[in-house]
Amino acid sequence: MSSERFLNDKQLKKLDNKLQNVINRIGVDRKTQDEVFDRATLKNLEKLISDRVIDIVDFPISTGKEGNIFRAITPDKKYLAIKIYRISTATFKRLSDYIIGDPRFKSFHNSKRDIVYAWTKKEYKNLSILKKINVTAPKPILYINNVLVMSYIGSKNQPAQMLKNVELDKPEKIFDTLVNFISVMYKKGGLVHGDISAFNVLIHKNKPYLIDLGQGVLLDHPNSHNFLKRDIHNLVSYFKKYNIPADENKIYNEITK
Repeated sequence: MSSERFLNDKQLKKLDNKLQNVINRIGVDRKTQDEVFDRATLKNLEKLISDRVIDIVDFPISTGKEGNIFRAITPDKKYLAIKIYRISTATFKRLSDYIIGDPRFKSFHNSKRDIVYAWTKKEYKNLSILKKINVTAPKPILYINNVLVMSYIGSKNQPAQMLKNVELDKPEKIFDTLVNFISVMYKKGGLVHGDISAFNVLIHKNKPYLIDLGQGVLLDHPNSHNFLKRDIHNLVSYFKKYNIPADENKIYNEITK
């Protein structure tokens, strides 16, 4: 979905003041504020608030290469995650490498804003695929331009931790689950994650969740198999710290046979 709601200057000033209070409360630094909360993003957040999708932005969860993630609270006191892709500072060459060649995005224009909007839509679509094939990941709820709303992974007190920050009790089980995710995505979803790493897996209640699906490509993308090999390599390399023996070529052949 996209926002077609336009606010006058008086409304925008009121919204700026309201969100500035939120920004001050959650402790966002000035650099993040300037990069993330531009006027277009403020409009999108205002629409989420006025549509009662969210009631308030709670606190920042993480800062990634292209976007920032915040926890939000709904009017009925449930938690959501909001990912805001930065238009001003995103690495557009890297983003376009994953979009060009994807048949779902043949008609997008090559401006900064269009690339970020297409990327947001792409992550929403990829998360929708994972939901259908029962691969654990944040559940997509909606998107508006550069803002993606998803289910929140974590507890009341803190968000789920990245794999890189967790000492696993049963690393073999997590490794096997992640390999199975890659296989199910390929065979049932026709999708390759494209950037699996210890930064893009969350651990919650001893279960892995895939995140950052914006990079995901369909199998007919010209680089899909190179991305698949890289995902397998990253996974095998990381789990060597747990002395888990694995053959990258064997895993690749099993998945693609």
